Amino acid sequence: MSHTDEPLGRQVLAGAQMLFVAFGALVLMPLITGMDPNVALFTAGLGTLLFQLVTRRQVPVFLASSFAFIAPIIAAKGEFGLPAVMGGVVAAGLVYILLGFAVRLKGPGFIDRLLPPVVIAPVIISIGLALSPVAVNMAMGKAGDGSAQLIPYETAMLISMPALVTTLLVAVLGKGLFRLVPILAGVAVGYGLSFAFGVVDTSGIAAAPWLAMPNFIAPEFNIGAILFMVPVALAPAIEHIGGVVAIGSVTGNNYVKKPGLHRTLFGDGVATSAAGLFGGPPNTTYAEVTGAVMLTKNYNPKIMTWAAVFAIALAFIGKFGAGLLSIPVPVMGGILCLLFGSIAVVGLSTLIRHQVDLSEARNLIIVSVTLVFGIGGMAIGYGEFTLSGISLCAIIALLLNLLLPGGDGWRNKQLDDRV
Repeated sequence: MSHTDEPLGRQVLAGAQMLFVAFGALVLMPLITGMDPNVALFTAGLGTLLFQLVTRRQVPVFLASSFAFIAPIIAAKGEFGLPAVMGGVVAAGLVYILLGFAVRLKGPGFIDRLLPPVVIAPVIISIGLALSPVAVNMAMGKAGDGSAQLIPYETAMLISMPALVTTLLVAVLGKGLFRLVPILAGVAVGYGLSFAFGVVDTSGIAAAPWLAMPNFIAPEFNIGAILFMVPVALAPAIEHIGGVVAIGSVTGNNYVKKPGLHRTLFGDGVATSAAGLFGGPPNTTYAEVTGAVMLTKNYNPKIMTWAAVFAIALAFIGKFGAGLLSIPVPVMGGILCLLFGSIAVVGLSTLIRHQVDLSEARNLIIVSVTLVFGIGGMAIGYGEFTLSGISLCAIIALLLNLLLPGGDGWRNKQLDDRV
């Protein structure tokens, strides 16, 4: 029986299962950045449907909240406000769309030359490590920026550390589908302990209506906020390519050729810009869902349509969102100690897998300067035209790669532009 002949009931069930796998990371990102989790559910569903429309429903991926944008969203939100951040998200989506056009004109090899591993890896490492103080502060019961003690330290540690240990154990020892939901398992244990210690405020859940419109926010376009967000899009663009190649190797299809990398990048860009228009976080392809596709051997893209429909439906349940917002800070902090570290490790493994020679002065300079600028929080510019942190390190890595002699950036004429 082909996947297209699959019974509707089985498709619906598989779709619910995919959303379950993606759910933990999907809602964690808006909870950290102070966005509405119901809006994130809506924009994840909408983004996945738009992606399917652009790619003609050929690729079984689910799009949801991208962790790469957490640091710039937190920084830009404090400086410009959430509507301006959403304008930046719309602009970040346009970067994907432009990259899609560039790939269409130049071929997929263009991305490898513009953004080789030596550029992308230190940016990804910086994203993970720059966020590490946020995870540690939250695990100790403080606000993400450390400005206030929200829950007593001793109580917070008794919640955050078991939540972290549960996440670790499920990730390592879990069997089957259970292994793909370590975040949900960690949240469940942490939330249970929070109830036991009496630190969960349920008044919001009681006050929330069953059915409610998500708290949509219209974007405002501010050049300062856009400069914060746009350069960060480089790292998730590479993550996207990795995701498309990974799901292709799982299903045995070459999605880089059909429907084409230009279409998948374009679809991701449209999904991210749409998220910004509604007040949701930028979207990216989810590795957890690719893992679930591999495990269940269900390669039918229609199941992602159902996952998207469930996400949109959940977005309109007011009490559900209020319940998510009631999760105490240490629960998320404990899990983030692993998640933010694992982002950094993805960057390290990129360097190792591509055998980047760090004894070469050129590579050493790119990685070193990028890491210090990204993790140290360097700022260059004046007023609204200031670049800092992750945004700055992404641009610096790109420029160093293009300008330093000896690399195979754009200037290497040996490489055929139509790889």
